[in-house]
Amino acid sequence: MTNVGADLRRELNIWETIGLSVALMAPSMAANINPQGSASSVGRSVPLTFALATIGVLLISWTFVRLCQRFRHSGSVYGFVGATLGPRPGVVAGWGLLGTYTFYGVGTAMACGIFGSSFLDAAGWWHRPPHWAPFLIGATVLVLVGLLTVSPIRRGTRTLLIIEATTVVLILIVSVVVLIRLAAGDAPGGQGLTLKPFTVPSGTPASALFLGIVFGFLSFAGFEAAATLGEEAREPRRDIPRAILGVAIFGGVYFVFVTWVEVMGFGVGRSGMAAFGSSGSLLGDLGRQYVGAWVGDLISLGAAISAFGCTLACAVGGSRLLFALSRDGVTPAALARISPTRRTPIPAAVTVILGMYAIIAVAAIGLGAQPFDVFLYAGTIGTLILLVAYALATLGATRLVFFTGTGTGVPRRQIVVPVLALAFIGYTLYRNVVPYPSGPAAWMPVICAIWLLLSVVLVLARPELARRAGRRLTAEDGLTGGPLTGRVRQETR
Repeated sequence: MTNVGADLRRELNIWETIGLSVALMAPSMAANINPQGSASSVGRSVPLTFALATIGVLLISWTFVRLCQRFRHSGSVYGFVGATLGPRPGVVAGWGLLGTYTFYGVGTAMACGIFGSSFLDAAGWWHRPPHWAPFLIGATVLVLVGLLTVSPIRRGTRTLLIIEATTVVLILIVSVVVLIRLAAGDAPGGQGLTLKPFTVPSGTPASALFLGIVFGFLSFAGFEAAATLGEEAREPRRDIPRAILGVAIFGGVYFVFVTWVEVMGFGVGRSGMAAFGSSGSLLGDLGRQYVGAWVGDLISLGAAISAFGCTLACAVGGSRLLFALSRDGVTPAALARISPTRRTPIPAAVTVILGMYAIIAVAAIGLGAQPFDVFLYAGTIGTLILLVAYALATLGATRLVFFTGTGTGVPRRQIVVPVLALAFIGYTLYRNVVPYPSGPAAWMPVICAIWLLLSVVLVLARPELARRAGRRLTAEDGLTGGPLTGRVRQETR
């Protein structure tokens, strides 16, 4: 049986909260794919774009650090935005982030299927798997993810941290080996150490540089996922801000270093960058060239494991968001039930997993999409939705700190941080829709808009729902007390 209104178990330490953010960001998977997107715009300057993207992410992390220092709530931006901008924007933000986690879960399940089938083929365990093999592996992955999601959360977050840490260590080992061979002048093709990747090639316009930053910025998506564990961390106001900021800093150092090694490893010349752009697995190919053929297989397996961990993080984060929305009456109350033995929101978790299956089925059966198409489109849709949620959270943090009289101890000059963050977010959204994509990709912004409009229509058509959610938000653990809450309570009565 399950209980409505039961509390989540407060048991997680800082490393277990870090596990969720690291797994959802999936640095090992991102390092294998996203740098190629930057290279198409800026050529060899990929590490430079990732360094600039790190600045943008650190600006956004200011938002989540400030909010998590004040609030603890399993709904993440739903609770944060609801408490700072009001229940209606809060519902929109929460519904948006739920969509992000769901679509990301679809994309990473497909990535796990793609990398997994590649590994099985290379290892000789499944020779030339059929085109539907990634769908089969992805479907199996979602079953395993579902079982872990409904298990006690401590097991899940530890699993996430171990999975991603192991894969990242493997990537760093390969990167160091490549760096040593480059420094020793023993690299294939005669490549050597150079700082050219941190310079802009002549003739490259500034607009191209900022377009490349988009792909670096998207590699960090999910770094804030630890915010959904605000009701399950032992010291949420201390550990969760540290986890979010720490993951953002780690991601910046990791991505800049790895992409620098990747570009040098392939070569900064025209032929090297052509090989870089056409590689099926950047680190896998480098491992084969600089270490041995067996490393390519390990990288493929590691990428599959990373994708699995990201899928699990999406399911954990999505189930907590759906639980929070249901607890406040936005979605059916039955989804706010918590298992008295496992102390996890089982109905919400099952619903999120079934939603992922439904999206995959529609794409594969209804639209005839291939596994990589599902991965690409689901990831893009999830990112577009996520940027809107980031923008709302940043606006809420700005209002909280600088315009409500509750930002004691925060210098007024720090307002430049959220302003710059909003500029990064706005330009990233702009570059994703202008020029407007053609072909099947034209549907991605449309689906994003439809998903967000559903929540807008809901709160406008049923204002009592927003008022009820507002009363719940001001009464919940972590959203009470202090001058701001009094203001929110007055607005929602």
